[in-house]
Amino acid sequence: MQNLTTSPIFVGAVAAIISVISTFAVRSIAVRYGFVAKPKSDRWHKKPTAMHGGIAIFIATTAVYFTLVPISRESLVVIGGSAFLFLVGLIDDLISVRPYQKLIGQLIGAGILVISGLKLPLTGFEIVDIWITVFWVIGITNAINLLDNMDGLATGISAIAAFSLAMNFASSGLTNELLLTSAFVGALVGFLVFNFNPASIFMGDSGSMFIGFLLSGSVLLNQVGGRSRGIVAILAVPVLILFVPIFDTTFVTVLRKLWGRKASQGGRDHTSHRLVALGLSERTAVLMLYGFALIAGGLAVMVARIGPARSFGLIAVFTVVLVIVGVYLSKVKVYEGVEEEQAVQENAVFAFLVNVSHKRRIFEVFLDAFLITLAYYSAWALLFRNFEESTSWVLFLQTLPLLVLIKLAAFLAVGVYRGLWRYTSIGDAITFGKGVVLGSAASMLAVLAIYRFEGFSRKVFFVDALLLLLAVMGSRMAFRLIRQVLPAVAAQDSRKILIYGAGDGGEMVLRELNNNPEWSLQAVGFIDDDPMKKDKVIHGLKVFDGNGTLAEICLEKDIAEILVSIRNMPPERLRKIRETCRDTNVTIKRAQITIEPVDLI
Repeated sequence: MQNLTTSPIFVGAVAAIISVISTFAVRSIAVRYGFVAKPKSDRWHKKPTAMHGGIAIFIATTAVYFTLVPISRESLVVIGGSAFLFLVGLIDDLISVRPYQKLIGQLIGAGILVISGLKLPLTGFEIVDIWITVFWVIGITNAINLLDNMDGLATGISAIAAFSLAMNFASSGLTNELLLTSAFVGALVGFLVFNFNPASIFMGDSGSMFIGFLLSGSVLLNQVGGRSRGIVAILAVPVLILFVPIFDTTFVTVLRKLWGRKASQGGRDHTSHRLVALGLSERTAVLMLYGFALIAGGLAVMVARIGPARSFGLIAVFTVVLVIVGVYLSKVKVYEGVEEEQAVQENAVFAFLVNVSHKRRIFEVFLDAFLITLAYYSAWALLFRNFEESTSWVLFLQTLPLLVLIKLAAFLAVGVYRGLWRYTSIGDAITFGKGVVLGSAASMLAVLAIYRFEGFSRKVFFVDALLLLLAVMGSRMAFRLIRQVLPAVAAQDSRKILIYGAGDGGEMVLRELNNNPEWSLQAVGFIDDDPMKKDKVIHGLKVFDGNGTLAEICLEKDIAEILVSIRNMPPERLRKIRETCRDTNVTIKRAQITIEPVDLI
């Protein structure tokens, strides 16, 4: 029985059961006494929803902690500080305190941790580490609060973060801390049963502040007594565990500042909202962010075990991917056009950034400089284990600036910066290949001329070229990949169309329609007279047989228009299509690429 009660699975299961029961009770009481959140213009929910779900999370976590988890001084301090923040959040839920008053409460909570000796030992300077810790605790607490903007989002992300933290405690042999986070995960999972879309209860500030403080404080438990001294374990692991709330808070704060809005005010401009604006359902958007959290949590477990060289490479790749995703999401419109124009006129800095963003060349140059560095570093790290501790590290540092300049110049010479990412094609890939080959050859000649290639390996430059080519091509194809994964949502008044002709012209018409959503035309399939193309799929759309079935297809798919992409269609066949369209009340138009469709009749 002793082994069962000290099992993380058992502790988590008990917490989940208590959380389910507590949440059901809190929801019933909230509905009975009118503690419900009513829909607002700056909030996402559309119907009155029970509040104060944070009480259930608090009850489940603390009840299991005090009954099943061995209590240590450090964990008791974290639970005590979290309980204090829970009370601050509960008071805010009940009487709505001012932001500066909540900040004072968060400072007091962070002070409790610091006074008790819990801090991030980053610099070795006591006062600096204290303020970094305070900033960490307050930042994560508010990040979870801001992330609580869609059903199940903050709860699920926090559960994933707590689970990742538990895995790190398990790998470090910290049993008591593992049991604490297991109870926390169970409490969150139990609450998620009622909080996932469509949510029947919200956690409120009492829940978000308790969760955020407990997460940020639990990270500090891994630093007690010098348990983690490596910079990766101290900094990268906690940041990766809580990457999604950190990313979302930074993303929203920067964009709101650029728009002249208060970072603390509510709004529908979070990462989750932008994913929905791209056409995903609320559930899919939340699940996608869960996926990012799982990847980041997995990386946190990995970098705590592998060497710094591989850790740097993994973190760098993940960071580049998230930066590209952030740039793509920042282009999604969440404000009205009038607001955008006014913001640009009133904010000179924003107007400058919009102009730069439109051209994107500065961003591309900085990105390529980073990719060149990453590829060169990864080539050394793959071929020479622990090369940072050898003379190879000196050679790497000496030649890195030279290689960055040479390769950027090569990219410029072959025309890498002339293309647009959204239209990247095979021809562009050939250009990238020319730039990489030219840059690598010039780099080898420069190293030969300056250093006579003493201490260098030709394999490094070969592997570096392959990695750089993959990185450059991947970054340029990223926007097209994102657009495939996140298709634009069709407007409610969109007219359903068929594209006549499943060839190159039809494929170009489809791309043009996808690039111009303002036309309000939704392609539902292709139609072609060639029986060999029947039931084939082009970009996810089925090809229908055009021989005698056109009328049936139009009625079945509720088609409003047919766009003819075939330039030299026989007059007799075109006449029959027109007659069918008249009989089914369907408009027929000839599609002209880059020009709005023109009527044939």
